[in-house]
Amino acid sequence: MLISPNTNLNPRITVDRKDIERVRQYKYLGAWVNEEWDSEQEIKTRIEIARASFTKMKKVLCCRQLNIKLRVRILCCYIWPVVLYGCEAWTIKEDTRRRLDAFEMWCYRRMLRLSWTQKVTNMRVLQRVGMSRKLMQTVKKRKVAYLGHILRNERYQLLQLIMMGKIEEKRRRGRRRKSWLRNIREWTGVTIVEQLFRLASDREEFSKLTANVQ
Repeated sequence: MLISPNTNLNPRITVDRKDIERVRQYKYLGAWVNEEWDSEQEIKTRIEIARASFTKMKKVLCCRQLNIKLRVRILCCYIWPVVLYGCEAWTIKEDTRRRLDAFEMWCYRRMLRLSWTQKVTNMRVLQRVGMSRKLMQTVKKRKVAYLGHILRNERYQLLQLIMMGKIEEKRRRGRRRKSWLRNIREWTGVTIVEQLFRLASDREEFSKLTANVQ
């Protein structure tokens, strides 16, 4: 796999006189990795897998004989972990955030057996299930907590080097892509990277910061 802003590169790598196949994407530990280093494909995949899991449990999750609070707890226990697998590595953009929010509301509407023709607002749906939006909030908290975990453990020295390292080159033209670390800076309100790293080294202070992420 080749990760470079230069799309014209086409290197040839051989081992024991055999060419190594170049791929555009591959699955590693159950998650898709691609040349663009973009999380959008992985998030779409996780949502569809979670949607299939929801359908398999539809008889339980949509059963009106069970209390809605109990069904929501089952949803959080069995469906949310499917969609959130590997979310600590995601870079969240606005369209992917909307996609996650839409999937969460899709689950609640199916559990309440609401058709789109009934024109029930999302706020009303959340009131009926007794919940606020939790899926995206969980992604934020897990990503922020993961940063602290990395920076406080010596065994992650390579990851620390990658995060703290800088490339001494001029930035190419065009809009700057949203980075993994920029997500955390926006969510925590700590815009200075060095300050964020100092906070992450203090477990108690960073735990408070993580708990306040909305």
